[in-house]
Parts: sequence; C-alpha cells; structure tokens
Amino acid sequence: MPDALEIRRLTPSDETSMRHLNTVFAEAFNEVETYTQAPPEDAYLRDVLSKDHVVVLAALKGAEVVGGLVAYELHKLERARSEFYIYDLAVAESHRRQGVATRLIERLRKIAHARGAWVAFVQADYGDDPAIALYDKLGAREEVLHFDLPVP
Repeated sequence: MPDALEIRRLTPSDETSMRHLNTVFAEAFNEVETYTQAPPEDAYLRDVLSKDHVVVLAALKGAEVVGGLVAYELHKLERARSEFYIYDLAVAESHRRQGVATRLIERLRKIAHARGAWVAFVQADYGDDPAIALYDKLGAREEVLHFDLPVP
C-alpha cells in the first residue's frame, strides 16, 4: 500500500525537510537558479522556522516531501485580527491532481482559525489555470493588481 499523505508543520529542527521543500518549489516554479544559487545556512532556516507568524507546511509521503506551502500571518491594525498570506504553494508534478494542495490549504485554514485570523489569501498568475481553478473552488476571487517595488 502506498504511503499515506501526512501534512506536517515544519519546526526549527526540520532544515533538511525545508531544503527538500525548496527543491519542490524550485522545480514547480521553474526557478531552479533562484533556489540553488545561494541557499540559506541552517541557522537562517532554523531562525525563520522558529517564528510564530511563519507557517511552513510540508506534504509528506513517507520521508519524501511531495509538496508544501509557506504562509505568513499578517497582524492588522484596523481591527484586532490577522490574516494569512499564502506566499508559496506547490506540489511535485508526480503528485498533482491528488488533493495535496487542497489538504495543505485546509490545514492552514485550521491553523489560521485557531489563531483568530479572519481570512487566508493567495495570489495566482494569469495563465496558471490549475491554481486558479483550485482557488476558485476554495474561495472568492478578487481582481487585483500586484506591484513589486524595488528596495534601494
């Protein structure tokens, strides 16, 4: 019987799993150079994974990382509440269309609910039809513009 899918929040001691997840991201986003040119030191990964507002979920089949997401909790000032921004979400090509991304999002929603957040949100690129279909199934679409503002 194939290994069951486990969704696990990574902790500071999970540097190796985080590196495997970065490999999944690199391949899924077609950004291998970005992810391999200057990988962070273990101390950096431990520091980021220890932050309460950073949620990194890995989808595992046995010991293999087959997908994951990175989300950030954003504390709001107009009300005493927060929202979660899903920054990265990817599933290895060989494990797509098996509900992995949906399970990752559902787990994040539970974490967000437990932390008192009112919403989780994600952006999708035009032309990324599978992601758009998934997000349409799970939530309400907003048409927005996204701008990258360089930092001098």
